[in-house]
Amino acid sequence: MFKMIWTYFVIFVGAVSIAVGFNLFLVPHHLLSGGVSGLSMIVGYFTSLDISVMYFVFNIPLLVAGWFKLGRRFVSLSILSVILTTWMIAMIPVWPATDDSLLSAIFGGVLVGLGSGISFRVGGSSGGFDILGSIISHSRDFPVGSVLVAINGLVILAMGYLEKDWNSALASMASIYVGGKVVDFIHISHIKVTVYIITNQTEELLKRLLTLHRGVTKIKTEGAYSHVEKDMLMTVTTRYELAELQRIIKETDPKAFVNIVETVGVMGSFRKN
Repeated sequence: MFKMIWTYFVIFVGAVSIAVGFNLFLVPHHLLSGGVSGLSMIVGYFTSLDISVMYFVFNIPLLVAGWFKLGRRFVSLSILSVILTTWMIAMIPVWPATDDSLLSAIFGGVLVGLGSGISFRVGGSSGGFDILGSIISHSRDFPVGSVLVAINGLVILAMGYLEKDWNSALASMASIYVGGKVVDFIHISHIKVTVYIITNQTEELLKRLLTLHRGVTKIKTEGAYSHVEKDMLMTVTTRYELAELQRIIKETDPKAFVNIVETVGVMGSFRKN
């Protein structure tokens, strides 16, 4: 129950962060955040339509696609995030926090990236191209933020063409880049680590490690000096799941020797979600 409340609270904070980034930094300077929100802003800048309404409308088809590709929990939390973000964009007044468009681009990007990143962290997303980025990352194992940066380049080109102001377009590109990096900094599930564990509590530790639904390899080892035989367990996991794995090791065998190595790449069967 507490975990569910915490998840909803984080989604709400993420929605507030995105809306503040929009209305206090990006929208007053006609800057874009990219993706569906960027498309919503372009429509809002050049028509009388409301940005928050367009943000909600543009998200509908992507959320439907995500429902079939990414799982119901992920999309359910994403729907909640979209609804809350739409509401907060409508509630928070558009007011320039700074007159400098470059500062607005940077801080707007940080806030939007923060909102998207923490939503990813609790198992959802802020909707929009985050959904599309997650579908691509799910199948290809790319960093989500980097995928979003690539997709959002098309939105920037549209901005420069329609507004004939490439300064705003380039500032928007900086905002999207910063936002993508913030997402990758917070949402670290694409970073893999290999964990080597030398333990005297092999069976008990194996039983608990397998609850993480990661493959574990048992290797017989012998100390070069002591000639004492022990078991070494090897597993590959994500940085996001590493804290839980470390907790299990400490509780099961506090004297275990553990070596954690960042993994450059993984081939073969590896669960990505």
